[in-house]
Amino acid sequence: MQIQATEILAKKILTEAKGYLDVGFTHSLNPYSGCAFSCIYCYVREMPIQRFKEIPWGQWLDIKVNAADNYRKEIGKLRKQNKTVHIFMSSATDPYQPIERKTEITRAILQEMLDHPPDMLQIQTRSPLITRDLDLLIQLKSKCRLLVSMTVETDREDVKRIFAPYAPGIRLRIKALRDLHEQGITTQASVSPVLPFTPEFPQALIGAADHIWIDTLNIGDGAMGKRSKRLGMPQLFAEQDFQDWYREDIHIRVAKYFKKYFADEMVRVSKDEAFLVD
Repeated sequence: MQIQATEILAKKILTEAKGYLDVGFTHSLNPYSGCAFSCIYCYVREMPIQRFKEIPWGQWLDIKVNAADNYRKEIGKLRKQNKTVHIFMSSATDPYQPIERKTEITRAILQEMLDHPPDMLQIQTRSPLITRDLDLLIQLKSKCRLLVSMTVETDREDVKRIFAPYAPGIRLRIKALRDLHEQGITTQASVSPVLPFTPEFPQALIGAADHIWIDTLNIGDGAMGKRSKRLGMPQLFAEQDFQDWYREDIHIRVAKYFKKYFADEMVRVSKDEAFLVD
C-alpha cells in the first residue's frame, strides 16, 4: 500500500492526557500522525484526525521532524514548574512506523530523553523495530520508570491477516518482546484488542513479558464500543464466525484464562489498571 508521507513542523509534541489516559499519565506523545499499519479495528479511524481527512486511514503519514526539539523545550518548561511527567508514547499512532527506519524521529526523542528524562515512559508499539533502540532504552531505564508494551492481539497469523494485514508478524513481535525483557527492560504483552487465539497463546508469552494487558473493542476504543460498532467490527466478527469473541465479558474470560499461566498481579485489565504502579 502506497503511503503519502509529509514532513511537518508540529506546534507541540506533548499533549495533556485526557479521557482514556487520564489514569496516571500526564501526557501523550505522538512522533507521527497517521499510521501505515492501518489496522482495520483502530479506533483512531473514528477520531477527528481521520474523519476530516480526505485520504483513507493507512495511506497518509505526517512526520513531525521537529519532535525532538519540541520535547526538549516542552519538558524544560514543565520541569521549571516542578510538574510530574508521565508519558504514553503513542496514543494515536505507532512510534515505530516503517519509515522510522529512515527518519529516526522516535530515536531522536529517546536521545533527548536521556538528557531530559520524564518520570515515567510507556512505549506502546507493535513493531519489532523497537529493538534497534535497545542501546538507548537500556540507558533510559536507569533514568526513569520505563515500560515497553508490545501489542500482540493474537497468536494466530491467519487472524492477524484479517484484522491487521500490514502489521508485523506475531512471532517477530514476541521475539522482540523477549529480547527487550532479557535486557532487563520491563515489558508488557498488550492483548489489545482481544482477537481469537489458540489455547497455547499464554505459554508463548511466558518469559517475554512482566505483565499481560487485556483490552477489547468494547471497553478500549475510548467510546465503550461505539467507535468499534461504527467501524463494523461486530459484523466482521460474525462474518468470520468469531462472534463468541465479541462478547461484552470477553475481557473477564480472557483474564481468567491467562491467570492460569501468570500470577494474578501480572494480568491487568483495561482501563482502570492502565497505569503501571509499583
